[in-house]
Amino acid sequence: MPQVTPSYQPASWISNGHLSTIYSAKIRRVSNPYQQRQRLELPDGDFVDIDLIVKESSSKFAILLHGLEGNSTRSYMKGAAQALEATGWNIVALNFRGCSGSPNRMYYSYNAGRTEDLEFLIQHVKQQYAPSKMGLVGFSLGGNLLLKFLGSKAKGWEAIDKAVAVSAPVDLRGTLLALNRKENWLYRTVFLRSLKQKLHQKAIDFPDRMDHKTVRAIDSLLAFDNQYTAPAHGFKDALDYYTQNSCGQFLTDLETPSLLLNAANDSFLKKAGSYPLEIAKNSDHLFLEVPEAGGHVGFVAPNNLYYSEQKICTFLND
Repeated sequence: MPQVTPSYQPASWISNGHLSTIYSAKIRRVSNPYQQRQRLELPDGDFVDIDLIVKESSSKFAILLHGLEGNSTRSYMKGAAQALEATGWNIVALNFRGCSGSPNRMYYSYNAGRTEDLEFLIQHVKQQYAPSKMGLVGFSLGGNLLLKFLGSKAKGWEAIDKAVAVSAPVDLRGTLLALNRKENWLYRTVFLRSLKQKLHQKAIDFPDRMDHKTVRAIDSLLAFDNQYTAPAHGFKDALDYYTQNSCGQFLTDLETPSLLLNAANDSFLKKAGSYPLEIAKNSDHLFLEVPEAGGHVGFVAPNNLYYSEQKICTFLND
């Protein structure tokens, strides 16, 4: 498909990428739309928590996936849930392992390419609700996971009718390099602080595998992935983890209509590799939209209904 022509025209006060990113993450307020929380026990003895909006009047279900160190209560998740509910969708918002407020039970947790829990959730939704239509929406890390899941034909991919990935890395190593730029010091500091807090808990729960001294010595996202993410999830090192799990390599195999919405001024994205225009041009299933503004998951629009949320609803409902 040719590149989708963006129609996003933000107000001048929010056209700066960093401002739109920070405003959306820290200042935007969205009320809690969820009706209930459920805990799903997983085959390996661990669990995930999901937040739901389920109405008898609809049989359409949208599964929402958050970003790195996010959860279902982030404003972008709640905003998308509200917008989709208003257009007739039921919502299943997945909190990745360890992201719902309770530490998960296993030493391993979640990462940008581990699709097993998504596969389990899709089967659960199918068995529990027999949906007439299923959509998949992922933000940032969740967007990479979504596109890898669909492109790699992981178990259950054929159950998804359409998908939208917002501010998805596409190239994980490229995103690491982008986050290491001086201008992104705040974001990487916040991410690393949250990740290390959870790793200190792992040191308590699994003292034979991690210790507090090692956690304290971690001083970068790369070091975190080398010390924990890669070995905990079966990869040789961080580079091996990035290489195997970047969704860009799976985009040519997409058979599910999928919209990738990445802003040109997203400081999390490396210019080379994060905007797969040539792949989209030659694909029947990948729709790429690159607005000039929007930052990272920061497509601010009037009435607190973000441009990204409008696009999600339009694409899934078409």
